[in-house]
Amino acid sequence: MNITVMTLFPEMFTALNHSIVARAQDEKRIELNYVNFRDYSTNRHGRVDDSPYGGGAGMLLTPQPIFDAIAALPEANRRIIALTPTGRRFDQRLAEEWSKETELVFLCGHYEGFDQRIHDELVTDEVSLGDFVLTGGELAAMTMIDATVRLLPDVLGKAASHEDDSFSTGLLEYPHYTRPADFRGLTVPDVLLSGNHARIETWRREQALKRTLERRPDLLEQADLSETDRRYLQLISGLSND
Repeated sequence: MNITVMTLFPEMFTALNHSIVARAQDEKRIELNYVNFRDYSTNRHGRVDDSPYGGGAGMLLTPQPIFDAIAALPEANRRIIALTPTGRRFDQRLAEEWSKETELVFLCGHYEGFDQRIHDELVTDEVSLGDFVLTGGELAAMTMIDATVRLLPDVLGKAASHEDDSFSTGLLEYPHYTRPADFRGLTVPDVLLSGNHARIETWRREQALKRTLERRPDLLEQADLSETDRRYLQLISGLSND
């Protein structure tokens, strides 16, 4: 996968030189490139922003530097992602979708955002990290790149490493425990020590359902639930109402 980030602050992305994303680069599973689109400005002062027509507070990123920066990229079938608070909210399903692509370009917004012609003519995806506003798109881009890269084949070492992640199954993940079995009187649930894999899987599924119901019940509306799941949710919902 080739990932290009269009940003005014490429130096911010040193965080991606560590951990899983760094390993993916070392193993040539991804190539990360950073383009400062200010370098493409034809303004003699290198400006990339201007005031909006019709008035209003703040400045807008002008089309010329970004159009020319995109045109300078090698020809490819790519997703061009504008990071904007008006876009679709980023989630695990979108990360999974992007992980199947070969070329991604992230446009990091600033000021009051992009001239609309950038959206209309260049952008394939408008995406927001969440219902809040950041100073720029760089932190959002780093988060989305990390979430996407870890889903690439063999990046985590074992495919199952992400298959049970929170949101991958439509539910929050079940609790995890490791050694020692008794830490200062805090013990691991007996079922996890039983060696009975069927019971363990049932317990994990029930814990994921319970945690999702308690913390993110909105996720249950889209989750792929079996009849057994639904009966369990009805049971624990009834108990919580008593």
